[in-house]
Amino acid sequence: MLVLTLILGLVLLVAGGEALVRGAVALANRLGVSPLLIGLTVVGFGTSTPELVTSLQAAFAGAPGLAVGNIVGSNIANILLILGVAAMLSPVAVSRDAFRRDGGALILATVATTVIVVTGVLGRVGGAVLLGGLIAYIVVAYRMDRKTPTPPQDELTIEMPLWRASLYAVGGIALTILGARFLVSSATEIATAAGVSDTLVGLTIVAVGTSLPELVTAVMAAIRKQGDIAFGNVLGSNIYNVLGILGVTALARPLEVPAEIANFDIWVMGAATLILAAVAITGWKVTRGEGAGLVALYAAYIGWLAATAL
Repeated sequence: MLVLTLILGLVLLVAGGEALVRGAVALANRLGVSPLLIGLTVVGFGTSTPELVTSLQAAFAGAPGLAVGNIVGSNIANILLILGVAAMLSPVAVSRDAFRRDGGALILATVATTVIVVTGVLGRVGGAVLLGGLIAYIVVAYRMDRKTPTPPQDELTIEMPLWRASLYAVGGIALTILGARFLVSSATEIATAAGVSDTLVGLTIVAVGTSLPELVTAVMAAIRKQGDIAFGNVLGSNIYNVLGILGVTALARPLEVPAEIANFDIWVMGAATLILAAVAITGWKVTRGEGAGLVALYAAYIGWLAATAL
């Protein structure tokens, strides 16, 4: 029953996140908000909703390892697993201009998060710093893109009646909250029953589960030969995770960072980010071979976690 509840939670998270994004984008279009602003705010926050709600639920449930591990594990999975799988399906193109802005922002965000996490406490001041960084990133990105406007992407053009858009948005929020509650409660109980820490569960099962929207997006983009979308999705998701999700969670509920995350996993996230930068600037694309290498590194990381948990 616990496993079924966990799977149900994951399904509800994915369905809720999808409904929320579709409803919010359609609602924003009806209200005349620009596609660029929609992409930077509504879609960015929408696809990160599973991580946000899961981390908040875990924080208030007294499971800081699950709350922080979910974000750190999601960022590691986004780079090594999701981008790796997408590149194996089709080489992922990297836009130089976009990488200079978004890649630089991700590296700065990762450094700031690491500095805060290694102190062992993720308090409200640290949360405010991270959230302030996200706001600054959105403002800079919006101003830069206004100077070189681009046509709206197809996935941002969703038309539906106002009442249906509102229903999608509200229903998506409800499904996401319910899914997160099922996921957190079942994952915590499974960890207790198996004798492993909630941190390990957060870094693995929950991290990959809450990254399913990014995985689906990246795989579909790769199949359609739109690798630049897959790469941008990983960059944007990771920026929102560390600055937005951790920031909001810390502001709502200050957290004690588990020692294993501060001493090991946060450094793995930093290393994965540097590897991402390295493969991006070599030829400005992620090749199939590099994708296979990223997946192999993720398998090694999961193997290390499993070995140290025994």
